[in-house]
Amino acid sequence: MLDSRARLLLKALVERYIADGQPVGSRTLSKASGLELSPATIRNVMSDLEDLGLIVSPHTSAGRIPTARGYRLFVDTMLTTQRDPFSAAGQMARIAPDQPLKVISNAAHMLSNLSQFVGVVMAPRRTSVFRHIEFLRLSEKRFLVIIVSPDGDVQNRVIFTEADYTPSQLIEASNFLNSHYAGMAIEEVRERLKNEVEALRGEIATLMQEAVLVSSEAIESRDEVVVSGERNLLAVSDFSSDMGSLRKLFDLFEQKAQLMRLLDVSSRAEGVRIYIGGESQVIPYQELSVVTAPYEVDGQVVGTLGVIGPMRMPYEKMIQIVDITSKLVSTALSHSK
Repeated sequence: MLDSRARLLLKALVERYIADGQPVGSRTLSKASGLELSPATIRNVMSDLEDLGLIVSPHTSAGRIPTARGYRLFVDTMLTTQRDPFSAAGQMARIAPDQPLKVISNAAHMLSNLSQFVGVVMAPRRTSVFRHIEFLRLSEKRFLVIIVSPDGDVQNRVIFTEADYTPSQLIEASNFLNSHYAGMAIEEVRERLKNEVEALRGEIATLMQEAVLVSSEAIESRDEVVVSGERNLLAVSDFSSDMGSLRKLFDLFEQKAQLMRLLDVSSRAEGVRIYIGGESQVIPYQELSVVTAPYEVDGQVVGTLGVIGPMRMPYEKMIQIVDITSKLVSTALSHSK
C-alpha cells in the first residue's frame, strides 16, 4: 500500500509523536526521518498518508498525529523488538514467591511499574475444589459456610435452610464432607452426594448439598483480575485533560467484567497481542491500547496478563515488558506448585 519513502516517513512520524506527544510538522519529520526531501515533497507524502486514514491533522496545528489505523500499520510492519532491555534474572526475585496468588499480584505491580501505565493479570482459571468446610450457626435456619480452598483462600457464604440444625449436626456434616470429599472438584462432590444421599440422614444431606452449591459459587466468583497502577493514567497527558474519559477508564478497572472478557479472548492466542484504539470490540475505548500475552503452568495456558495505556504508548517497550513478564510468571507458577 505504501512505497518505502512513505513507510519511512510514517514510521518517523509515529516514533516522534510517541516520544513527544506533539503533532509532527514537515520540518521536524524531515530531520527525524533522515531523508533529504524538500518540505513540499514531505507535505505531499503526508497528504497521501492522511487520505489513507493513517494520520490526521488536529484543528489547532499544522502538524499531524497517527490514527489508530496508522498505529496498527506501524505495529504490524515497522516495529523491530530487541532483546530484554532489563534483566529478566533481576526481575525474577520480584515475581517468584512461594504463593501463586502473590505471583499474580507481584506480576501486576511489575507490569505497572515497568510500563508506567496499568498492569492487569487474569488469575489462573480455578477448579472448584475445596480443602476444608465448616458451618457456623448465625440464627435459626441461618448458617455461615466457611470454605477454604487448596491455596489457603477463605470464602464465607450465608445459607438459609428450611430445617434448623444443632451444633452436633453441623459438626457431623462438616466432618463427613471433609473426610470424604476434601480435594475433589465441587461438581464431582455434588454428583456423589446425589448418589449417596440415601445412605445419609436426610436432613444432614440437604444441608451438605446446599453448602456444596454455595461453595462452588464462592470459589468461582473470587476476584479473577488483578489491576495495578490505575493512578498512572492521571499523569498521561492524553487523559488528564478529559475528566469524562478518566471516569470511564476508572469504571472499567473497577467493574473488571470487560477486562475479563478481553483477557479471556487473548488467552486463546499465541504470543503477544496488541489491541489499538478500541479494535478489540471488548473494550471500546478509542483512547486506549492494550498489549497482552498468555502465561502457562507446565506448558498449559492458564491465564493472560498485559498493559493498558494510551494509544500513544512506546509499543516496542510494552511488547518486551509483557512478553518477559509472561515468561517470568509461567516459570514462577510452574515452580511454585
